[in-house]
Formats: sequence, C-alpha cells, structure tokens
Amino acid sequence: MTTSRFELTEQPISIEEVTNKVKRPEAGAVTTFTGTVREWTNGKRTIKLKYEAYPSMAVKQLEAIDAEVKEKWPETMTAITHRTGTLHITDIAVVIAVSSPHRRSAYEANEYMIERIKEIVPIWKKEYWEDGTAWVGDQLETTPYQKGGPDHYD
Repeated sequence: MTTSRFELTEQPISIEEVTNKVKRPEAGAVTTFTGTVREWTNGKRTIKLKYEAYPSMAVKQLEAIDAEVKEKWPETMTAITHRTGTLHITDIAVVIAVSSPHRRSAYEANEYMIERIKEIVPIWKKEYWEDGTAWVGDQLETTPYQKGGPDHYD
C-alpha cells in the first residue's frame, strides 16, 4: 500500500486503502466517492474507457485541490486515487475520500473535489462505444476504430 494521499495508478483501486489514508481519531465522518465505468452514455453502449494523464502535473493538481478544500473546510483531510489505462464496465476509475469531524463538510468537500478534478486535472478520457465510434473530451470520432488495432475493444 502506498502512503501518498494523491496518486494515479494503472492497477485496480481499493476503496478501503484510499479511505484508510484519511481515517483519524478526530474525524467523526469519512465519505468516499467511487466513480465507476458505466455501460450506457447518452443512449450509446460503452465497451471500455481509456484514461491517459500527464502524471506529475496531475498529482500536483490533485494536491492543489486538497489545498482549496483546506481553505473552505479547514478540518478535513483528503485522498484521491485515479486510475489510468484501459477500464471496462463497472471498473473503478476514481476514489475520493474525505474525513472531517462533521459529516456536512465531508460531503461538501467530496462533491467539490470530483467537480474540480474534471475541471483542472490533466486526465483525459476516451470512451469506446459498441457502434465503433469513440468520444474524446468533447469531440466525437465518427471514424470507426480498426478491428484488431490498438484501440479495438475486447
């Protein structure tokens, strides 16, 4: 188990390991957010996702989010693990854990963090759909990916 509270990994994420990073005697609440790969997006069946990141900058941005949270909710402690590489339906993509003496600040900080991750952390998602198209960021790739090629779904 790693001791870093902010990390990227290509390995499956343990919710318990991330949560344990923020447990402490003075915390009466620990909240976790677990983001998973869903099968359907806007009426299209997802086959897999591929996450890519700029690792050193991504970790720095995760740490910056932690600093923002500390300003808004000073008694909180946070941890974030985000997975990169190829993920399949129901795989865990991200786990965010927040501890606080009180549940309201833990809930609020957790929600704030997932929104900020999507806004500022250099992690890019490519979504592969059953019809052969893919979604990258805010752009639809209408040219089907090649069967057997590096982007072919399993």
